[in-house]
Amino acid sequence: MEYYRKSVSDGLQEQQSSAKGLTLAEVQRRLEQDGYNEIKGRDRDPIWKLFLENFKDPMVVVLLIAAAVQIFMGHVMESLIIFLVLILNAVISVIQTRKAESSLAALQQMSAPEAKVLRDGAPRTVPARELVRGDIVILEAGDFVPADGRIIESGSLKINEGMLTGESEAVEKHTNIIDQEAPLGDRRNMAFSGSLVVYGRGVFLVTGTALTTEIGKIAELLENAEAKQTPLQRKLEAFSKQLGIAILILSVIIFGIQAGRVWLSDTNVDTTEAIFNALMFAVAVAVAAIPEALSSIVTIVLSVGTNKMAKQNAIIRKLPAVEALGSAGVICTDKTGTLTQNKMTVVDYYLPEGQKDQFELEHHEWSPEARRLLHIAVLCNDSNINEEGKELGDPTEVALIAFSNSLDKNYQEIRDNFPREAELPFDSERKLMSTLHTFGGQKKMITKGGPDVLFSVCSHVLIDEKEVPFTEELRERFIKVNEDFSNRALRVLAYAYKTVPNSTTQITLEDEKNLVLVGLTAMIDPPREAVYSAIAESKNAGIRTIMITGDHKTTAQAIGRDIGLMSKTDIAITGQELDAMSDAELDSKLEQIGVYARVSPENKIRIVRAWQRKGKITAMTGDGVNDAPALKQADIGVAMGSGTDVAKDAAAMILTDDNFVSIVNAVSVGRTVFDNIKKAIAYLFSGNLGAIIAILFALIFDWINPFTAIQLLFINLANDSLPAIALGMEKAEPNVMSRRPRELNEGIFSGGLMQAIITRGVLIGAAVIVSLYLGLQHSDEMGVAMAFTTLILSRTLQTFAARSNTQTSIEAGFFSNKYVIGAVLVCFAFYAVAVLPGIRQIFSIPDTFGMSHWLTATGLAVGSVILMELTKLIRRAFGSKTAESARA
Repeated sequence: MEYYRKSVSDGLQEQQSSAKGLTLAEVQRRLEQDGYNEIKGRDRDPIWKLFLENFKDPMVVVLLIAAAVQIFMGHVMESLIIFLVLILNAVISVIQTRKAESSLAALQQMSAPEAKVLRDGAPRTVPARELVRGDIVILEAGDFVPADGRIIESGSLKINEGMLTGESEAVEKHTNIIDQEAPLGDRRNMAFSGSLVVYGRGVFLVTGTALTTEIGKIAELLENAEAKQTPLQRKLEAFSKQLGIAILILSVIIFGIQAGRVWLSDTNVDTTEAIFNALMFAVAVAVAAIPEALSSIVTIVLSVGTNKMAKQNAIIRKLPAVEALGSAGVICTDKTGTLTQNKMTVVDYYLPEGQKDQFELEHHEWSPEARRLLHIAVLCNDSNINEEGKELGDPTEVALIAFSNSLDKNYQEIRDNFPREAELPFDSERKLMSTLHTFGGQKKMITKGGPDVLFSVCSHVLIDEKEVPFTEELRERFIKVNEDFSNRALRVLAYAYKTVPNSTTQITLEDEKNLVLVGLTAMIDPPREAVYSAIAESKNAGIRTIMITGDHKTTAQAIGRDIGLMSKTDIAITGQELDAMSDAELDSKLEQIGVYARVSPENKIRIVRAWQRKGKITAMTGDGVNDAPALKQADIGVAMGSGTDVAKDAAAMILTDDNFVSIVNAVSVGRTVFDNIKKAIAYLFSGNLGAIIAILFALIFDWINPFTAIQLLFINLANDSLPAIALGMEKAEPNVMSRRPRELNEGIFSGGLMQAIITRGVLIGAAVIVSLYLGLQHSDEMGVAMAFTTLILSRTLQTFAARSNTQTSIEAGFFSNKYVIGAVLVCFAFYAVAVLPGIRQIFSIPDTFGMSHWLTATGLAVGSVILMELTKLIRRAFGSKTAESARA
């Protein structure tokens, strides 16, 4: 029911209540009928279930089977490492899931614990959860509103509803009917659960409890909003399934061929042992081919990105959000505090003769009108700045004293020189404020307020120190200036005064007539200076920025055009206009809409889903309870550091400085992180592919297995993690913020990654095959030893080639990533341990393996890496010629 459009008496009648409240018997009946006034969520999955969910992945299943077989065969240590990695990943996943579910709990805590109500005609305090529809609730300053309801009494009642509307200013409430349909922020005769009474007192009729309140509706939206997987999570999940199946098939084929050869062999060998060795080798191939460290490496690289983002004022709550932000194609951002400074600032003024630059002159050169205007702005003003420098009071009035201070006219000195003697406080109905002061021995009443109202009570204008009649011509001039300011979305105040007898000690409403008009000031919450370049940078990066705000359409549109967020063809619409659109209409106009004003929580989710239907990875910023559902629905939710706990819990990232610029900086980090994850993936799969190519070649041509199972497991253990992690420390590619965002359906191996993996894998495999062939000229043992050496060294050295798919390691700065140098040296050390006397036998390296064999194997490894770097130069040169041909 739209109670804001009903009278108080109609509301009471609708709820079958009265101004004296309900009877205790009726309260009990309604409690049994409607339930308690509390928000309850769905039952959460138990921890054990969340934990086991992580072991459904096909790649994880293959690893578990391989680990179990290795334990059966006595290789316990390798299996324990695999189990440890999988368990750690599962624990991290459970923790993140539980954190994500905490947003609803935070929402539940926003309810008021107690409420003052009238029951059986007498006031009493009851638990807020026991409120029912029809209750009469008494509100005082400092109270949290315990339910939704229609205001039936208001004594200068002001309520801060920012957690629902996104607006920081408290709303003054009244009891009048609102005839037309109004968005939540304009329902001045309603009180909403979870909001805070900041001034005055009031009484309201409860019209909604629990899930029927506005905050309850948000809770339902939050429950039903889909927690989106990031693009990387989706791609890795799909790829894991395909890879697991492919490796299973490959291992079965390898085992089948080797087992078949054992059965068909005429030699006298222990068939059981040979079959067992074939099975062990097939399992080793599976373990070597599956990069079981991949998930851990991705986690570590994301953690590195998290630390970098923290330095950019972006705190990551959910690790995958790092990569998701780097993939964003749309950023839906709030206006106040994010794009703007969240600080009202005087940016223009008007004096009767149109004087400009008055306040840029020395103080003694100011005109009397300019001096009088500044005095009224500071004196007819209740704001203050305390000893700690904190600004106290209405943001509009704070802007006026800040304006005075910026002109080197300390506002406190002005107040000390002209103390207040009497006042008429601001009233929202008359829209004026007046105070009494003595200037040069003469008492004057000074007034500030809304231009339209003040124009109507002025009879003269101060021009060149003379009070001249406020003629129609002068009135039109002021009206025109006021309209010009308003069209620029500026907030305008007018200033006037009146000379009163020196015997005056009090002023009344009757005194606010026949005033002398002095001038106007215009102010706005201005954009942050760095926002202009940040919007331009995001455009260059192919990211569309959309403003979604609770502010008025005119103001939002003006800011949007000023900062370059809106183009000439873009439009702005209100939440009500959005409600009137079908999904098909919204989809057709979506690309044109740059600003959404006066929006509801449902509007925000709908906007996010519309962009997601377009295949765009969408980021959403927010700070209030009303933003939480959309923050959860978005591919990445970005909460403001100054926002509510509910918004922070629903978000994946928190901006400590509430600054849009930090989002754009974080996008750059996110893109770099994803690039580095792809580099790590390419490194892992290139090495694995090289080993598989060598194994399959030897299998097809009936050569000896180029590696033993122990060698493969050792390479996997010693050679995978550190270089891949080091690649995660790479600096940004030169074009990181000049390329388009990734498409939603873009594969993880796109952008030349698969080509790089195949190229490097083939070169590594070819080097190993040549090394094996040369070694076999001496003996089978020497062939295996040389193949092992070439594989482990070529995989290690390809770390340099993996640093970039377009730049050589020299161009990228050979020593610019000290972690890569360190990782390569550690891998060399692992290999050096493997060839030590007394240990080399474990890895099937014969005593006859000497310096000449090592140099041959190493030369092949180095040669493969040099060829990898040369292919980049060839591909780049060919790409440049192709581009020139296309331009021609």
